[in-house]
Amino acid sequence: MIEPNSELIIDFELVRNNIQEIKKKLPKHCNFMGVIKSDAYGHDLKIATNAIKDVVDGFGAVRLDEALVIRENSSKPILAMQGVYSSDAYDLIKQKNIWTVVHSISQLPLAKQYQNNLIFWIKLNTGMNRLGIKLNELDQFKSFFTDSNVLMTHLACADNPSDKLNKIQFDNFENSWNEVSKNMKRSILNSNGVLNFPEHSYDWVRVGIAMYGGIDLPNLKTAMKFRSQIISIQSLDAGQRIGYGGRAKTKRASRIAIVYCGYADGFPQTAKDGTSVLVNDRLTKIIGRVSMDLISVDVSEINDCKIGDWCELWSPDLSIVQNANKNNLISYELMTKISSRVTRKYLNL
Repeated sequence: MIEPNSELIIDFELVRNNIQEIKKKLPKHCNFMGVIKSDAYGHDLKIATNAIKDVVDGFGAVRLDEALVIRENSSKPILAMQGVYSSDAYDLIKQKNIWTVVHSISQLPLAKQYQNNLIFWIKLNTGMNRLGIKLNELDQFKSFFTDSNVLMTHLACADNPSDKLNKIQFDNFENSWNEVSKNMKRSILNSNGVLNFPEHSYDWVRVGIAMYGGIDLPNLKTAMKFRSQIISIQSLDAGQRIGYGGRAKTKRASRIAIVYCGYADGFPQTAKDGTSVLVNDRLTKIIGRVSMDLISVDVSEINDCKIGDWCELWSPDLSIVQNANKNNLISYELMTKISSRVTRKYLNL
């Protein structure tokens, strides 16, 4: 150990394997859109584009600048999923052959000027009440009801298949689909939608978090390993308090490893005592409050633990979902909050 630092190691073979596992749930005719918004959920937009372009049918982005980076690295279809809002932006996506979404009737006048030159995805508000045109406004988009365009919606509760809102959204979408005379292609499902409602896969699915192993499915692996090294080990008697605020107290004589990572690296400051980590391939727990640069870990049962050993905060062997659930967080947030001071390494590009 010359100079310790937290590391993020991303294995794109795991991402590709996750994609192949997800595809097993899809009908053969269904197209797979890999969503790589927010810097590919923290996995690096440009690198991710090149690493998975052979196993996806297209890409989904949110910001136009993301779509332009993808276009520089792939000729496959790209969808700007939250639309564009000016004639300059429309001219640019026309030039770069980027698809776009219309989700509001306020976008209609400008979109109509380009309807013969672009592929449009018309987004319905079927019950999520975030983005999407109202069901009773659909007839105003009749000129977009062509076999090259796509009718889409987004599920609010796909991660909870028993939620009644799912059926409401499917029914609303089906009724609208009948209204457009079945001229358009269809897209409803996100990652959890594919896992819980594959019968609604239709023409395109839009899969993001599942590609990176960020949902709980046995055959999916967390593709990023977030780790750092131990820089100190404290031997403490029973009853001694640990860290800021002294939140945690040893219940017995204990060995506490101090890991060179904290919330400035992207590990949540709100992490609870008992959050799992791996040290020398053995499962143990965080004890005490996470600080800006340091995390305290109980290594009392890991006799060979020493300064310089690695502590994995999540990895293919310790699912990011497990620690997200423990702390009432979501894996999306953990992936996208890794800071720039963390050293990044990429495998199997």
